[in-house]
Amino acid sequence: AMDRIHRMGQYRPIKVTRIIIENSIESRIIQLQKKKQWLADSTIGRDSKALEHLSSQDMQFLFSS
Repeated sequence: AMDRIHRMGQYRPIKVTRIIIENSIESRIIQLQKKKQWLADSTIGRDSKALEHLSSQDMQFLFSS
């Protein structure tokens, strides 16, 4: 819903609060999103520090089908 709020005619600033339970599917999805962001930052953004957060297992997982 927070991704679609702009389509609902909302023009005033909004505040989105995420409540993530530790060791849940949602927490794993958030962690995967962070790893993908680090990968994008290291390649597209040319941020070499971002690549340090990724292990070889992370890279293998991100590029496997």
